[in-house]
Amino acid sequence: MQLTMDEAVEISKVIGNEHRMNILKILSTGPHNVNELSEKLGLPFSTTAVNVKKLEDVNLIITELVPGRGTQKINSKNYDRIVIDLSTEEEVKDKNLIAIEMPIGEYVDCQAEPSCGLVGDLDYIGMQDDPRSFYEPGRREAQLLYFRKGYVEYRFPNRIPYGARATEIEFSAEICSEAPYYKLDWPSDITLWVNGVDIGMWTSPGDFGGTRGFNTPEWWSTNFTQYGLLKQWKSNANGTFLDGVKISEVSIADLNLNDKPFISLRIGVKDDAVNAGGLNLFGQNFGNYRQGINLNLRYSNG
Repeated sequence: MQLTMDEAVEISKVIGNEHRMNILKILSTGPHNVNELSEKLGLPFSTTAVNVKKLEDVNLIITELVPGRGTQKINSKNYDRIVIDLSTEEEVKDKNLIAIEMPIGEYVDCQAEPSCGLVGDLDYIGMQDDPRSFYEPGRREAQLLYFRKGYVEYRFPNRIPYGARATEIEFSAEICSEAPYYKLDWPSDITLWVNGVDIGMWTSPGDFGGTRGFNTPEWWSTNFTQYGLLKQWKSNANGTFLDGVKISEVSIADLNLNDKPFISLRIGVKDDAVNAGGLNLFGQNFGNYRQGINLNLRYSNG
């Protein structure tokens, strides 16, 4: 998610505080309520609540109502990292960068097993839990797709200039597990393949609901999946990285990007996954991020 200068300044102000940074560190280990945070920080409840509210105001954490002994508010971290890019817009335009956003409904191949379905801005597309719905012409308007087992495959146009050499490829998407309704503790091993090469897996911690996603339409019940986490896979000469952490030795040279007129991306859950917890994939009008599947491809002319 891109921020305005004013928004970036406000976030910087909020995280420039030891208590709030400690809250984010604690939430990195899992969701907590304010009482739990207060105990771990050794701070009064009121002080902790004020700092939690400041983090909520700039969307660094989210709060949802969870049934328990009565209903309690549980706080979760909304982002894994914050990146500040000091480049000007003119500098970004001068880079050898190809950027393409793919709507989630523009897949060219798929396999989906129930629970599964496609959701548009105003209603379901086809029938719930019917894999045949994934072949409906209206699938191109999907803003949320989900399945318990399977994959979707996309083909991005290959715009690498002739004679140029790809140096880095990056995909980002908002994703989470797929559970009945939603379930915060529902791990799923989600894998990406580029041109048929397995570049690495991410284990989603759960299927997130209970609190409406920033972009999720009002008609969609909060008892269902609401939002995911924005994940970024990146391959370059040094291997493949997930959110900046190296996860495999697969390098950009292994992806054979110049061999075809398209770049294939498959995202799914393997049949033999240890955590076969399904997949939710979010479009621009669902979840917390206004994007589909983003491709950034950097190249050199030499």
